[in-house]
Amino acid sequence: MIRPGLTFKLSILLACIGVLASGATGYYAYRANRTMLVKEAAHSLLTSTELLGQRFSESIDDVGADALVLASLPSSAEIASTDDGSRANPSRERLAQVYSSFMIHHAEYLQIRLISRAHYGLELIRFDRDADGLMRVEGGNLQEKGQFPYVFEPLAFSPGRIYTSPMSVNHEYGAHAAQGKPTLRVGTPVANAQGAVVGVVVIDVDLAGLLKRLQSDLPSDYQVYLANEWGDFLVHPDTSKTFGFDRGRRVLMQDSFAVTKPLFEQKESEVLVNGLARPRQAQGQVLAFMRRPFGASGGNRFIVIGLGKPLEDVLSGAHLLGGSIIRMVLISSVLALFLAILFARALTKPLHILAYAATHLFAEHAMETLPLKRTDEIGVLARCFDRLRREIRSQMDALHVKQRELVHLATHDVLTGLPNRMLFMEKLERAIQEATRRREGLAVLFVDLDRFKQINDQFGHSVGDKVLVAVARRLKQVLHSADVVARLGGDEFIVLIEGPRSAEAAPGIASRIMDTLNEEIVMDGQSMTVGASIGISQFPDDSGTAEELLLNADAAMYAAKSGGRCAYLRYHDVLEARRGEQVQRVEAVHAQAGEGATEGHEAEPTA
Repeated sequence: MIRPGLTFKLSILLACIGVLASGATGYYAYRANRTMLVKEAAHSLLTSTELLGQRFSESIDDVGADALVLASLPSSAEIASTDDGSRANPSRERLAQVYSSFMIHHAEYLQIRLISRAHYGLELIRFDRDADGLMRVEGGNLQEKGQFPYVFEPLAFSPGRIYTSPMSVNHEYGAHAAQGKPTLRVGTPVANAQGAVVGVVVIDVDLAGLLKRLQSDLPSDYQVYLANEWGDFLVHPDTSKTFGFDRGRRVLMQDSFAVTKPLFEQKESEVLVNGLARPRQAQGQVLAFMRRPFGASGGNRFIVIGLGKPLEDVLSGAHLLGGSIIRMVLISSVLALFLAILFARALTKPLHILAYAATHLFAEHAMETLPLKRTDEIGVLARCFDRLRREIRSQMDALHVKQRELVHLATHDVLTGLPNRMLFMEKLERAIQEATRRREGLAVLFVDLDRFKQINDQFGHSVGDKVLVAVARRLKQVLHSADVVARLGGDEFIVLIEGPRSAEAAPGIASRIMDTLNEEIVMDGQSMTVGASIGISQFPDDSGTAEELLLNADAAMYAAKSGGRCAYLRYHDVLEARRGEQVQRVEAVHAQAGEGATEGHEAEPTA
């Protein structure tokens, strides 16, 4: 009986070590990846929960701001003080149009009402939303609401305070589309000139619609939970568990998720839990909950917002990694056996040389040690490796050249060689950041050629292309080396001037540009003059963003072109001109109204 030799035993030993090492590493990597994915998902959920809570608070604040705007209208106080809703009132109709516009522009508003303090809280202006859209309630259909908390509580407030009602299901009679919907009411008192509260403005918000809008950009597999300060579910993936107190069966968040109890006891402000570490408390889920204050008038009121994600979705990447690890372990096992055999056959040295060369692929000194002169398989492998290295280097060099060409083509205008719009906007955004950091300004000049279309039509597109090249060359000659000029497209160019000199230098540069473009250009024996109209916008006076600076410069250019070509205008001057025109129109309207009133007074004695 022939016993296995040392070579065989050493090969088996090294192969087993390699298999065990790769298997243990794969298993550890799989477990570590699962933990990392769950932690990342929990952190992402917490961030999304914070963002959702912030958006919810900001949305409620926006509703309160709208209520303050309506309450601060002088006509609101006048109508709440003097009107009883029984007679036609032109002032009430004009005010009703304002209320209607708020309903039109806020789809989540179910009702907007102006309620008088007198007449038992009579509704004077009321707009409802029904199945057909916006609906105004008038005349005998107006109701007395003085007995409701959202009326008598805001009436006790000082002007400017905001009342926020508890979130509940609307069961009021005649509420139209709001009937049976989860509703949040926001109100504020209406005060007259003496500061006395004469009424209240109440806005009913569709809570479900508001939350749907706020969570519209959340991933589709996120589950949203919302509870009031007592723990009653207001939002739950299972709608049968929401607003249980309205149906006589309370479903509490702290009962469904025990980890949220510290939130309702106000011992903690946020809670994270996952089904991987605590399967009993979050079965098959990753959950994040956060407590946020709610309502400015309710004292210690708050809501609890939560987001959940199925653990299976979170670990889907880990499952894919597990399959890859199994394949890697199998490959590593085969490789370990192969290396063990090679080691046993005294081939360790050339293999080390090849390994060193592989880890220093482009190092010339590593290639010099390769056993290229050997005639066996090691020599063949070494020569193939050397050829492969040379081919890879050659292809990489060619690839880098192509990449640089593609980058240049993607960021520069093919005809003029100037930066295109994409590259210019990147430079402009970086310039804005730098100017903000240094507290400096910059200017954007929008240059539009005045007679380029006539040149194209008269001499053809080939001549037009040569003219554009000549214009680009002249612009670069006029500008400072630090300035940036780009072609947006067609006959439009854009110039960026940076630094403290931008505010004073921009008009002078615009004048030099117009002068150089008003000089004759000779193309193919034909003399022509291009001319240009220029609009100037400045940072930070005209705008703080790249897009708005470009749009404002464009607007100033069009104003310059409409006022007469071959001119430049600053956007600030355009705004001043528009304000002057508005003041003149208002003064003309006032003058006409005064003349009409004078004629009425003169005709009254005759009647």
